[in-house]
Amino acid sequence: MKYMLIMRATDEALAAFENVDFAEIMEAMGRFNDEMISAGVLVAAEGLDDAADGVVIDFSSQPPVVSDGPYGETKELFGGFWILDVASKEEAVEWAKRAPLTGPGQKTEIRRVASIDEFPQDNEWIQKERAWRERTGQL
Repeated sequence: MKYMLIMRATDEALAAFENVDFAEIMEAMGRFNDEMISAGVLVAAEGLDDAADGVVIDFSSQPPVVSDGPYGETKELFGGFWILDVASKEEAVEWAKRAPLTGPGQKTEIRRVASIDEFPQDNEWIQKERAWRERTGQL
């Protein structure tokens, strides 16, 4: 089963790491990623750019309104994610507990990634997606 571990941090948590040397951050994340690679559970991992450089599309009106990030009333921002292929949610939780660069105001959300096999296989769009995944080596 695949699980996504989503790094979330408050402004205070982000401020706590403002003065940490970037090389130290890379070392900590690199070691953690290497552990997951060695264990054979890491599928993907990415950090996200600063929310101030993003945009938000609000579908509350027509046409949708596009505004510069970050989001209106942000309590926590996503900073990055890992996708793990593990046997259970409990195993995903154990990996998340080991994540580096954590502390007050830092949270990791864990969500299962649905498999294409869970959707009706006779659906035209599922069949097209399966064919696309096969063509691109994702199945």
